[in-house]
Amino acid sequence: MAKGQEQTAPDAVMTRIGQVVMLHHGGDREEARDRFLQLWAEIGEDGDPLHRCTLAHYMADTQNDPADELAWDLRALSAAEELTDERLAEHDRALAVRAFYPSLHLNLAADYVKLGRSEAARVHLGWARGAVGVLGTDPYGDGIRAAIGRLERRLAEEWPAGGVPEPGPRDGPGGETLGPPRRP
Repeated sequence: MAKGQEQTAPDAVMTRIGQVVMLHHGGDREEARDRFLQLWAEIGEDGDPLHRCTLAHYMADTQNDPADELAWDLRALSAAEELTDERLAEHDRALAVRAFYPSLHLNLAADYVKLGRSEAARVHLGWARGAVGVLGTDPYGDGIRAAIGRLERRLAEEWPAGGVPEPGPRDGPGGETLGPPRRP
């Protein structure tokens, strides 16, 4: 192989997460949730941020209770804040850390809508909208932008008072204004 084209070794944990995602997409939500919990116990609260971010992101989708979904999405965002581009480059399908944020904030906005918390939803939707510039014009980026638009329309219909606010002053990777306020 030419210099700069070295392949990275497969990440066994990411492979296992991917297998559980396929199980979930196949319709076995409870088994997927149980396996994700087992993986979470192995990874631990202080484990690799890429593993925690990815697992928590998908674990949120297996939850029945919107409050539990929110808790997992907040874990995913917290882990993303610990990620570096260098760590992501070790993974075979690497993408820049900042490319995680539109999806993470979109998920949080949707969680807050489910919980009837329109202002929190608007804040995260604003952060998602503010971060989409890092996404490509590919099916993934187009899908995220479309989902943001759908949620913006839903919020405008369900809670017409107030628009989607501009993101607040938060320093994200590379100086972007990203992320929820930290708890003291």
